[in-house]
Amino acid sequence: MTHDEPRTRLDKRYSDPNATAVPWSRASALLESAELFWISTVRPDGRPHVTPLPAVWSEDALHFCTGPEERKALNLAANPHVVLTTGTNTWDKGYDLVVEGEAVRVTDDGRLRALAAAWEAKYGEFWHFEVREGSFHHGGGSALVFSVAPRTVFGFGKGEPFSQTRWRF
Repeated sequence: MTHDEPRTRLDKRYSDPNATAVPWSRASALLESAELFWISTVRPDGRPHVTPLPAVWSEDALHFCTGPEERKALNLAANPHVVLTTGTNTWDKGYDLVVEGEAVRVTDDGRLRALAAAWEAKYGEFWHFEVREGSFHHGGGSALVFSVAPRTVFGFGKGEPFSQTRWRF
């Protein structure tokens, strides 16, 4: 699965006059190297739920896993729309990314084995997963794996020049 090149636009309302749109290749490289993401889901009663998690960028999508009884998994069963964010916690340097999309469960054992290898390569042997019956297994528990292909991504350049780029797929 490969996305076509997204439509890229610099939002001049929130960008310095000398800013330019960041190319998608830079944003996707930042998604690939980021170690921590914050996922936002919506509870069945409409209240938001936000929590940090590791994620893997593979085949033009972010992938994360969660226990089947965890709040985010329960939320996704009712509403698959998510936002994943990553970046720095400074206001004047770094680059922040906001990925909007729909979380789709990955159940193919071949794809899951490739993702398990990617998790371990990125995060180390603590994140070693066995794959069986459409999910990750680690220790005594199991985890559902989800893929989020971006629909819209926002990028926020902080510092000189401040910028806001939007990519639509």
